[in-house]
Amino acid sequence: MYENIALGKSKFQYQIFYFSIMHYTQSLLAAIYFIIGTSLYANTIPICSSCKVTSIKKGIEIAKDFDTLLIKKGVYKEFNILIDKPLTLLGENFPVIDGEDQGEIIRIVSDNVTVDGLFIINVGTSYTSDYAAIRVVRSEHFLIQNVVLEKLFFGIYLEKSNNGKVYHNKIIGDAKDEYNSGNGIQLWYSKNVEVDRNIVQGTRDGIYLEFSDHITINNNISTKNLRYGLHFMFSNDDVYTNNTFENNGAGVAVMFSKRILMKNNTFKKNWGTTSFGILLKEINDAEIIGNTFEENTIGINVEGSNRIKYNNNNFIRNGWAVKILGACYENTFSNNNFLHNSFDLSYNSKLNDNVFDSNYWSDYAGYDLDKNGIGDIPYRPVKLFSYIVNKTPETIVLLRSLFMDIIDFSEKVSPVFTPDNLLDANPLMKQVK
Repeated sequence: MYENIALGKSKFQYQIFYFSIMHYTQSLLAAIYFIIGTSLYANTIPICSSCKVTSIKKGIEIAKDFDTLLIKKGVYKEFNILIDKPLTLLGENFPVIDGEDQGEIIRIVSDNVTVDGLFIINVGTSYTSDYAAIRVVRSEHFLIQNVVLEKLFFGIYLEKSNNGKVYHNKIIGDAKDEYNSGNGIQLWYSKNVEVDRNIVQGTRDGIYLEFSDHITINNNISTKNLRYGLHFMFSNDDVYTNNTFENNGAGVAVMFSKRILMKNNTFKKNWGTTSFGILLKEINDAEIIGNTFEENTIGINVEGSNRIKYNNNNFIRNGWAVKILGACYENTFSNNNFLHNSFDLSYNSKLNDNVFDSNYWSDYAGYDLDKNGIGDIPYRPVKLFSYIVNKTPETIVLLRSLFMDIIDFSEKVSPVFTPDNLLDANPLMKQVK
């Protein structure tokens, strides 16, 4: 009897398994048929001055889902172009879409839209609406690539849109004032977006993110922007690699975010009284690895940020390599190169809860008698003069004076104004490669 019950149970399990496999197979075949069907029935609609269809708006109106609009070389004076179905807009030899300063130019409100190979100019300027050359609203699986944008307000604006890519675009603005200029690439409440190989310059903020998680920012060049090369707030679990942020108004601002990875980026020539390579404000559990901070007023300005790992970074010829303000705890600096900065480290507190270990300091004058590559005496990176400059900025004019060298030496021998435990116990004798 038990054998029959077991056999019946086994047969029942087999039937369940069989029906599951059949259901999965049918679903897979349906998806394949859908993809093949859409590709078989998708059409290419040419658009040009001598074609049957002469405007982009008309092409979108007559197109079916997943059609391609092949926009021939020429000038198309259109704005408020609404893409409300899955389409590909493909430019041939970079046709120009001229918005004539009327307003927004392209708005995408459908999933599965591709915009490729267009030259878009003359976005309208408004003090009440953020007009963009291309705006993507509540859409999925979008691709914006090989697009050139000039004479813009906002460039590419993603609003509550996910799982897309902004790839290999060139965005050139002519921003003069913050109040009447927009950002090059902006993400707002968006997730799982890749921003890769774009050039952005002359805008307010080159790349701006707000409430946007799981974003990947790779291989971009953001230069000569009015305010920040990169600016993001309330955006968690984002990755920034191999980008160049150079000669921007105030550098890069990173605020109120968690679990950020910034790796192999270059922050260069951000000079001015309020300029820095990176400003970190209220950042927690992040990694800053393999970056180069070169010729900035301040390499990294840190405020209220905790549990950050700074590894294998190069700080080269900055005014201040690192400035640490209040409420920064459990941060670790290791295997970094501090090369010829006016000040390697500035501290405004007599308490230290951060670790500096195994870094290379070009100002280190110690010795290595046992030849193990580690200095035999600790290095104190905070100069008394940097403490004085923090209190009285005008004293910077005494930077290279003999008097300042003497008081810096006395502070290293017997710390009074700087934390006694703020030292690198294992300073490296050679640069970290």
